[in-house]
Amino acid sequence: MQVAVSMDEHELSIEGMTCASCVSRVEKALGAVAGVRDAVVNLATERATVMATGVSPEALVAAVARAGYQATPVDDASPPPALHAGEPLWPVLLAAALSLPLVLPMVGLLFGADWMLEGWMQLALATPVQFGLGARFYKAGWRALRAGAGNMDLLVALGTSAGYGLSVYLMFQHADHGTPHLYFEASSVIVTLVLLGKWLEARARRQTTAAIAALQALRPEVARVRTARGEMDLPLARVEVGDVVVIRPGERVPVDGTVIEGASQVDESLITGESLPVARHEGDAVIGGSVNAEGLLLVRTTAVGSESTLARIVRMVESAQARKAPIQRAVDRVSAVFVPVVLVLATLTLLGWGLGTGDWEQAILNAVAVLVIACPCALGLATPTAIMAGTGVAARHGILIKDAEALELAHRIGTVAFDKTGTLTEGKPTLVAAEAAPGFETVLLAWSAAMQAGSEHPLAQAVLDAARRAGTEQLSAGKVAAVAGRGLSAEVQGRSLRLGSTRYMQELGVDLSALQATADALQDEGRTLSWLADVTAVPALIGLLAFGDAPKASAAAAVARLQALKVRTVMITGDNRGSARVVAEQLGLDQVEAEVLPADKADIVNRLKAGGRTVAMVGDGINDAPALALADVGIAMSTGTDVAMQAAGITLMRGDPALVADAIDISRRTWRKIRQNLFWAFAYNVVGIPLAAAGLLDPVVAGAAMALSSVSVVSNALMLRGWRR
Repeated sequence: MQVAVSMDEHELSIEGMTCASCVSRVEKALGAVAGVRDAVVNLATERATVMATGVSPEALVAAVARAGYQATPVDDASPPPALHAGEPLWPVLLAAALSLPLVLPMVGLLFGADWMLEGWMQLALATPVQFGLGARFYKAGWRALRAGAGNMDLLVALGTSAGYGLSVYLMFQHADHGTPHLYFEASSVIVTLVLLGKWLEARARRQTTAAIAALQALRPEVARVRTARGEMDLPLARVEVGDVVVIRPGERVPVDGTVIEGASQVDESLITGESLPVARHEGDAVIGGSVNAEGLLLVRTTAVGSESTLARIVRMVESAQARKAPIQRAVDRVSAVFVPVVLVLATLTLLGWGLGTGDWEQAILNAVAVLVIACPCALGLATPTAIMAGTGVAARHGILIKDAEALELAHRIGTVAFDKTGTLTEGKPTLVAAEAAPGFETVLLAWSAAMQAGSEHPLAQAVLDAARRAGTEQLSAGKVAAVAGRGLSAEVQGRSLRLGSTRYMQELGVDLSALQATADALQDEGRTLSWLADVTAVPALIGLLAFGDAPKASAAAAVARLQALKVRTVMITGDNRGSARVVAEQLGLDQVEAEVLPADKADIVNRLKAGGRTVAMVGDGINDAPALALADVGIAMSTGTDVAMQAAGITLMRGDPALVADAIDISRRTWRKIRQNLFWAFAYNVVGIPLAAAGLLDPVVAGAAMALSSVSVVSNALMLRGWRR
């Protein structure tokens, strides 16, 4: 017998990473710790997520330190990456100021002017840039060497040191023959450009996490709590479940809770993506972070801190941004050997030019160009920045993507299977007809209500509402039991009753002929039917209940949008074929699967997947969870059950089926950005390195291209933030 071993999840903030090679090294160091099952490092968020058994955070921090980096455990109180301070600008400005006098003489030569500085002046200007402002490259490069690997900093340090060292050699070698042509401007400008690129990159990366920053900003720091001594302003950390919180007009709701007094319009747009305020009255739930627009509300707290809806949303978005898309793992394998390959190419360039032409000065410059054009950083940022921007814009529009794999898979969705009740329809059915068999006119509604008195099922609530309106006698039921996928059994007033579907009645041997014509007519109208029978002795029909559930206002447009995206739409429901057909015709669905037992929904998803298309399942109930888990992409409505949301890779924060098409569209646009970023990242290197090795690329131009490559992939990803439906 195997005993399941629980796994702990640790999150670390990593400092000192500069490129994809750093990511590979940190992952390797963490993976080598005994007990670690999986380690994922994200360059864009500078976070590591580690799944391990029996491993302390201190052991993980020590492993990262041995690899040459700094790690800090992250907990719920830690600020998100979006709130971290960025790269300072002053080193860039100072490096530019010191490099400018070295560059101006190059410009002067174009106009026939001789502004060349003396060698010692060039040395004085270049040295603080090289070893002061550029010290970060030496430190990071040295750490990489000690760990037996290479990174972008090592390439920059080697390249600029070679240019600087060549200039010092030439200056002293030709000291008696005037000032020779030196290359201090090349090494200084490369350092300046790389610093500028890192600053722009860090600034852009902070913008990719703007969604988390916006969500974090929704959380008030204090709440006004009503106590026996009056109202008190308390820090949010001191508010407990059950406390009554007072929320005045214009204030943010500080906690999740239930309205116990008052009525208002509440703006939940930054949480659910719903642009219009929603009405909230006594008994309604409110979400922490939303804005109370009008009236005074008294809210009894149901969740605070890490258990609140807002905190769970932030965790889900952070998790999606921290995880790697499958394509990124292939890129990481390339990045792991990138720096060693570049060092070999630079050495071959040096030897080839030096031995082939005898011009070792030019050989060094060409080798420097090879070193500084290489950019593993762009490879490391290409995918995660697009993922971060895509999940961020999705979150702002009420779409929570649990992991990067779901986002990547969603772009390939070719079939969307919908549950009906609560997903395509309002999920609030009403009793539209109660037809009794002869002799049972006075008891049909009363007995049906008694059997369902303790049920939360929407159809049961419709029966209870109708019974209250009709003023029927309130009866009690005994031995109530649910029959999975069929209905209920119970005893009422000494009779053994069964309430459920047509299939259930047929299995019980109940003769339905007395009301069959009525049932057929109701089914043609799209009604959902339930039958009540007495099986105390010979099974006898008591009556028929018919329910109506209107399609959601946005459902037809949502189906049309999916079809415009070349996505096939399918409805899977346990309702009768007539009811299912009417809804399908109203919405324009491509395929209907009706009278499906909950256990069979997963089988239908399997059958749809067998057709070769990527299948998404959209649902909101416990009975949808197996199908959601089995689908390539599970999409759950947050208006449904927690079980459904746990099984799904994507959660829609409001019950609007139009968000399904939005999620697919955002995924497709994100995937397009990933492909564009990877193309440019590889193109920079595939084109730039051979040009540099052939002597066709000046080291300064190479440095500018390297800095631009990282900035361009991040900037391209940021264009996703402008997504609109």
